[in-house]
This record gives sequence, structure tokens and C-alpha cells, in this order.
Amino acid sequence: MHYILFYKTVDNYVQRRAEFRDAHLKYANEFVKRGELVLGGALEEPLDSAILVFKGESQSVAEEFAKNDPYVKNRLIVEWTVRPWNVVVGSKL
Repeated sequence: MHYILFYKTVDNYVQRRAEFRDAHLKYANEFVKRGELVLGGALEEPLDSAILVFKGESQSVAEEFAKNDPYVKNRLIVEWTVRPWNVVVGSKL
């Protein structure tokens, strides 16, 4: 099953993320290597949110990611939610 982690970012996200970007990407790549994080990135126009797609047995992997993400811990994310995603067409990444 897939799970989407939705992030709502602070207004000055682009400026503030630079300080924590390396730590965030290092953390995210740990989940990629384990096969749990499939895709992730910020949405643009406007740049006010991001999505990360996880694959696993439960949504707890996405929830644990969010709870320990340097962006969340340093208040670049004002709100996050996880929703199950039932993929029915396309690649089953």
C-alpha cells in the first residue's frame, strides 16, 4: 500500500530551509535506501506545500518520518497529514 505525506510549509520556506536542507535530504535518503520512501518534493506555484510518497504495510512509516524530519522539528512545516493511497493504474513503484 502507498501512503502520501502532505506538508504545509511556512511562508518563507525557501529562505529558511537552506539551513536544514542537508539534514532533511540525508534523513529522507535513509528511507529511500530502505525502500520506504518512493518520491518526494515541494509543490510549486505557489511553493507552499510538499508531498512524499511512501510504500509500506501501514501509514506508521510516513508518520514516523514526519515526526523526526528536521524540517518538522525546526518548524518549517506548519501542518502535516498522512493519507492512504490506493494505486490502481500505472507503475506500482
